[in-house]
Amino acid sequence: MTVFKTPFNGYSVKFSPFYESRLAVATAQNFGILGNGRIHILDLSPTAPTLSQLVSFDTADGVYDLSWSESHDSLLVAAIADGSVKIYDTALPPTANPIRSLHEHTREVHSTDYNPTRRDSFLTASWDDTIKLWTVDRPTSVRTFKEHAYCVYNAAWNPRHSDVFCSASGDCTLRIWDVREAGSTMIIPAHEFEILACDWNKYDDCVIASASVDKSIKLWDVRNYRVPIAVLNGHGYAVRRVKFSPHRRNVLASCSYDMTVCLWDFMVEDALVARYDHHTEFSVGVDMSVLVEGLLASTGWDELVYVWQQGMDPRAV
Repeated sequence: MTVFKTPFNGYSVKFSPFYESRLAVATAQNFGILGNGRIHILDLSPTAPTLSQLVSFDTADGVYDLSWSESHDSLLVAAIADGSVKIYDTALPPTANPIRSLHEHTREVHSTDYNPTRRDSFLTASWDDTIKLWTVDRPTSVRTFKEHAYCVYNAAWNPRHSDVFCSASGDCTLRIWDVREAGSTMIIPAHEFEILACDWNKYDDCVIASASVDKSIKLWDVRNYRVPIAVLNGHGYAVRRVKFSPHRRNVLASCSYDMTVCLWDFMVEDALVARYDHHTEFSVGVDMSVLVEGLLASTGWDELVYVWQQGMDPRAV
């Protein structure tokens, strides 16, 4: 099986958009409550089902999320528990990193997302109730978006419109933003409990998924959002992340505090395609490779990172 053991609890995993065998993992000590963090850059062997570490970067606080640059193959943005945002160049040694540390958020930074179309900017979402827009070359943020009434857990760029993004918050709303506008352009009261994650469909830029503490994933069409176009039930506890397939319009992956990773087809009645129960603690990170169709990765509080092909057992030798 393709698995890597981390010394700390896993929080996020992301495939590189440049190298099909490379991925980055964000980890935090003591379940992210208190202690250090570490970022692992891993390489998937082309000949054997093994993950090896290329380099790691230590942080004084837990790392909650990360995102690869869409323009530089070695750059990585990390969301840190002390409220900082750090930029790493994985081609440089640990002693030369981070190459930039940005301190504006006043509470934990929970997510980061790099702009896939403009490729020069990224978002960070924080427990200080704000989202910030940054560019790699500026020492201060370009703009702060403050409307949410509680922690912002996730912000995600639209895959086609370079100025549009969505955000998910503990205030139970999903918001749509256009960086050219003064405020949010749409407010969707998507769930009755905290919303932990959101993502845009990669083939229909009007469709968004939201994932909540209420154990459900809901699909929304922003052209008519009075009712969701689908509700996916099957997780036993809060859904921590949701990620649309880069290759199939109707497919998305999710991970949950019920320790499972699920694969869904939201256009069919029996939407649950697969349930993977390989983690033995909270499953909090999931990603799907842009470069290799059907390749999945997950991480969790059991300090393990798994990589596997859809339809296979992640634990299979």
